[in-house]
Amino acid sequence: MLNLSNCQNVTHTGLSSLINGTEQLQQIILAYGSSVTSDLVKCLNAYSKLQSIKLDGCTVTWSGIKAMASLHSPVKELSLSKCLGLTDDGLSFLVQSHKDLRKLDITCCRKITYTSIDIITNSCTSLTSLRMESCSLVPKEAFVLIGARCSFLEELDATDNEIDDEGLKSISRCSKLSILKLGICSNISDEGLAKVGSSCSMLKEVDLYRSVAISDAGIAAIGDGCPALEMINIAYNDKITDNSLVSLSKCRMLKALEIRGCLGVSSIGLLAIAVGCKQLTVLDIKKCFNINDNGMLPLAQFSQNLKQINLSYCSVTDVGLVALASISRLQNMTILHLAGLTPNGLAAALLACRALTKVKLHASFRPLLPQSILGYMEAHGCVFHWRDKAFQLPCMFWTNAKEEPSKVAP
Repeated sequence: MLNLSNCQNVTHTGLSSLINGTEQLQQIILAYGSSVTSDLVKCLNAYSKLQSIKLDGCTVTWSGIKAMASLHSPVKELSLSKCLGLTDDGLSFLVQSHKDLRKLDITCCRKITYTSIDIITNSCTSLTSLRMESCSLVPKEAFVLIGARCSFLEELDATDNEIDDEGLKSISRCSKLSILKLGICSNISDEGLAKVGSSCSMLKEVDLYRSVAISDAGIAAIGDGCPALEMINIAYNDKITDNSLVSLSKCRMLKALEIRGCLGVSSIGLLAIAVGCKQLTVLDIKKCFNINDNGMLPLAQFSQNLKQINLSYCSVTDVGLVALASISRLQNMTILHLAGLTPNGLAAALLACRALTKVKLHASFRPLLPQSILGYMEAHGCVFHWRDKAFQLPCMFWTNAKEEPSKVAP
């Protein structure tokens, strides 16, 4: 691999001088560098085994596009994320010349439309990865083409796009799909997600961040149909409740769960996750105001693989934090605006966390903690990040940290 990212003064002359001794090169990264001209691209013909070209953030010229289309090497991966000057004409011309592409990244290419997706899916039917976040001119109809023509797809990033349920139903034909990112997709609902859940059993990663029409029914389909799931993001979805967490507790391989800002979840749902998902390593429950000490206790008992947690704004007190600190592998904690947390409780929790390497705390705690404790922690490799962030929501959202939730069956 040759990485020349952010080298804006590298021209075709400099690139040519690197050719000797690098004839076996398979990947080159020219991201955020010089404009992609014909002279620059022609240098790449010296690399007969070149398979991966990354031009993210570069200005692409028409002459550069034509030169790339004429490359002799069997290009399998092409990354054009945030490329300035990339249009339907250029992208279509390029993919028709490299029909063996396996991975294509056109993230934030805001000038491409239905035309590009039509030609991409018609020309590159062996695609395994398509990343197209924030392609704002691509209409919902284009996503139907992806499912109909790219049956080998394993990864699709459609974040912040116009995809709807019909598009999801089509994409559900891609039975090998393992990564599906649908954050900020306001046109999808439980109907489309249910089809994905029932058809794409190999899914490992699902992102539904701020896809606000998704509710417990859609998550239930994922929990029932995707036993290999390792990561899911359902942050800031106000229709999500504890029922979603109970559904996800069936996913025994789950390693990362983000439910930040899901006001409908509580310690009841977190109990189900702790009991069912013992491989959990990353948990974000920031602004889940209904999660309190009763959620921390089962984590301490069952989630011994937990390494990272953000519990800012939760209704957790000294009792819950000290219990959490018993997790021997816990390395990274973000603790801002916890209801009921005292300096003594924080100090006890910090001392109990033997593996901590990073902690984010509110700056108001800094003068209240014994300097000997801070010095001891830092000497053992822990880095403190002090934040002076104002409380973002009124106290009416806090719940009684001592409230006893009803039990959920394991």
